[in-house]
Amino acid sequence: MTAVSLTDLSDLITPARLEAALRASFLVLVALPLALVAERVVRRWMVRKFSAQRALVVSKMIRYTGVSLVVLLVFRELGFSLAPLLGAAGIVGVALAFASQTSVSNIISGLFLIAENPFSVGDLIEVDGTQGIVISIDTLSVKLRTLDNRYVRLPNEMLIKAALINFNKFPIRRIDIHLGVAYRSDLREVRRVLTEVAARNRICLMEPKPLIVITGFGDSAIQFHYGVWVTQANFMELKNSIQEGIKKAFDAAGIEMPFPQRVVNWSSGPPASEPAPRSEEPVHADGAHDETTPDRGVAPR
Repeated sequence: MTAVSLTDLSDLITPARLEAALRASFLVLVALPLALVAERVVRRWMVRKFSAQRALVVSKMIRYTGVSLVVLLVFRELGFSLAPLLGAAGIVGVALAFASQTSVSNIISGLFLIAENPFSVGDLIEVDGTQGIVISIDTLSVKLRTLDNRYVRLPNEMLIKAALINFNKFPIRRIDIHLGVAYRSDLREVRRVLTEVAARNRICLMEPKPLIVITGFGDSAIQFHYGVWVTQANFMELKNSIQEGIKKAFDAAGIEMPFPQRVVNWSSGPPASEPAPRSEEPVHADGAHDETTPDRGVAPR
C-alpha cells in the first residue's frame, strides 16, 4: 500500500501543478507585499501634494483593489475557474446594490466629494443650517464638530445635494457690520472716522480696502454697511475689536448712533370728531329734569 500511495502522490504532484503552486506562492509572498508598499508610497505622496483625508481614501482603494486582484490570480493559478466565481459575485453585487441603495449613493457621492475637494479636514463649513468644523471625511459620511462641541454626522449624499458654505476656503474673510447714524451727522465725517478705525486696527487689512456704503434711510437713522477684511486666523479677534473701535471713535467725534423712537399722543377727553353725549331725560326751560314724563318728542300738558 505504501508503493501505491507514493505512486498516487507522484501523479498528483506534476510539474505543471508544481509550477502553478510556485506562481501562487510568488503572488502571495511577493505581489501582495508590493501592493501594500505601493499603497503606503501613494499615501505619503498624496499627503504632501493633497489633503491627508484624500490620501487616506485613495490608499484604501489601492489596498482593496490590490488584495482582490492578488486573490483572484491565486485562485486562477490553483486551477479554480473564475467564471462561476465572478458570476456569483455579480449576482451578489446586484442584490446588495438593491438592498443598500442609500449606502451606494453615499459612496458615489463621497467619490465626487473627493474629486471636487470643496473642503478639507479642519475647515469650518455650513450645510443646510448646520455649522461645524470637519473632523473626518469618509466614504459614507462627513463628521463635524459644532462650535458648541457637538458631534454631527452628515451623509455624503446630503452634501452633494445641499448648498455648502466653506468659511476657510480662502485665506481672508470680510466682516460685515451694519450700523446707523443720526440724520444730522456729517456723512463725510462718518466715512473719515470709519476709515481711521480700520487703519488704526493692527489686524485689519487695508488691501482690499474697507467697504463703506450707505444702504438706506431708516426710521431714525441713516444706515451704513461697513465691511473690513481680515485673515482667517484673526477673524474672531477683529470682529470684537473693530466694533469696540467704532463705538470709541464715534463717541470722540460726537457722532450719534440713534435708537428707534416713537411719539405717543395722549388726550384725556373724547376726540373732537365725536358728538357730546345726549341725555335721555327731558329738560325744562329752567334746567330741571322731569322724572315722570317719558321723552316721546311731545311737550307735556
